Amino acid sequence: MFVDNKDRSRCMALVEEDRQITSPAAKIPYFPLAVKRGRGAMVEDLDGNSYIDFLASAGAINAGHCHPKVVDAIKKQTEELILYTPVYMYHEPLIKLTKELISITPGSFRKRAYFGLAGSDANDGVIKLARIATGRPKIMAYLRAYHGSTYGALSLSAVSLPMHRGLGPTLPDIHHVPFPDTYRPPFPGMTENQVTDFALEQIKIAFSTNVPPEELAAIVIEPIQGDGGLVVPPVRYMQELRKLCDEYGILLVSEEVQQGFGRTGKWFGIENFGVVPDAIVMGKAIASGLPLGACVARADLIEKWEAPAHLFTAAGNPVCCAASLATIEVIREENLLENALRMGERIKNKFLQMQQKYEIIGDVRGIGLSIGVDLVTDRETRERNRAAAAKICYRAWQRGLLLSFFSGCVLRIQPPLVISEEQADEAMEIIDQSFRDYLDGDIPDSVFETVKGW
Repeated sequence: MFVDNKDRSRCMALVEEDRQITSPAAKIPYFPLAVKRGRGAMVEDLDGNSYIDFLASAGAINAGHCHPKVVDAIKKQTEELILYTPVYMYHEPLIKLTKELISITPGSFRKRAYFGLAGSDANDGVIKLARIATGRPKIMAYLRAYHGSTYGALSLSAVSLPMHRGLGPTLPDIHHVPFPDTYRPPFPGMTENQVTDFALEQIKIAFSTNVPPEELAAIVIEPIQGDGGLVVPPVRYMQELRKLCDEYGILLVSEEVQQGFGRTGKWFGIENFGVVPDAIVMGKAIASGLPLGACVARADLIEKWEAPAHLFTAAGNPVCCAASLATIEVIREENLLENALRMGERIKNKFLQMQQKYEIIGDVRGIGLSIGVDLVTDRETRERNRAAAAKICYRAWQRGLLLSFFSGCVLRIQPPLVISEEQADEAMEIIDQSFRDYLDGDIPDSVFETVKGW
C-alpha cells in the first residue's frame, strides 16, 4: 500500500489561508499544492517537494518554467521601461513582437495584430472585429468549447453550466453547433466521415432555420477542442469548414490560446489541417506566463475598426513583449517544435500500451504535446469515469507528478515543450503506478473532498 510520507505542512497552511480570503469562483482545485519555484519541466512546492509538470500551468509555460533567456529578457526590460501605454505612445518591443507574430502565423496575405492581457479579451476582440469588419451581427461557436471568462469569451463558451448559471443574459447572437467528436459521435458506430458530414450538416441546418449565413460574421473554432477533452476534429471537417466560410463570406477564426505556440509541433494547431484562417487568437504560452493575449488577422479586417473599439492601458506592455520575443527565440533555437512532436509520440505510444492493460482507458488522442486520455467506466458505453480521473490525478501528485483532467474524465497531458525523455518516462511510470493503485482500491474516496476539476 502506498504511503505518502512527504511533508506538506506549509502547503496545507497556505491552502487553508487561501480558502478563507480569495474568491471560490477563481479556483478549480486538484490537490493542495502551493508552488514556490519552477525550472524547465519541474516545479517545487513550499515544503521542498519536487514534481514533474504535465500541466505547464494550464498550457501557459511552453518554453519551460523560468527559462534563463526569458528571465534575462524580462530583467533587462524592467530596467528600461515597464509601461508607457501604447494606447497613446509607442515602444519598440511591441513593434518587434508584432513583426514576429505576423511572420509565424500562416497566410500569405497582409496582416495586422492587436494585443490584450489574456486569451479571454483577445476573444472578446474577435467578436467586435468580426462584427465591425463584416457588418454582420451573428457569431458561431461550438458546444463544449471554452474560450475564457470575460463576458465575450464566456458567451462564446459552452462547456460548463457554472460559467453561465446566475449571470443573466450573455452576449446576443452567438450560436453554438456540435463539434465533430469521433470518439463520442452523435450516434453509435458512426465513421469519421459520417461524423464530419453530420457536424457540417448541423451548420447548414442552422443556415436554413435560425442563422442566415448572410448575417453570420465569423465561425470561431479551436483546432483541437481543449477543455472539451482535447478532441481532435477530422482533417476533412476543417477543410470543408473553410470552404463553407468562403462560400458565404464568413470569417474563419482559429482560437489558439491553448494549442498555439508550438504545442502541437507547429506554431499553431490549425497548421495541422492544411487550413489558413482569417484570424488567429493567441494567449497563455505567448509570453511564458506573463499576461499577454493577441490576435493576428487579415489587415483589411483590422483596418475597418477604429479606436477606442478595443484597447487596454497595459496591453502589449514592454515587459510582456520582451518575454514573448524571448519565448519565440527559445522555441526556435532549442527546436521545441520538433521536440513536441518527438516527445508527444513517445508519451502517446506509452499510453497506447497502457490502454492494452487497463480497460478504463477508452481513447488516447492528440497531436504533439497536447494529448487527451479518456477514462471510461465501460468501453462500449463510453460513460465518463470521473472517479478514476480524480483519484489517479491525486495519486500522481502524491507520487511526484502534476497531472489534471477536464471534460469530466480526460487526463490532460500538456507538459512544457522542453520536457526530456527521462522526465517523460519517469512521469509515465508514475501514471502507470497510479492506475494500478486505483484499480487495487488503494486510493480513498476522501480525495473527492479536495479534487474538483472540470
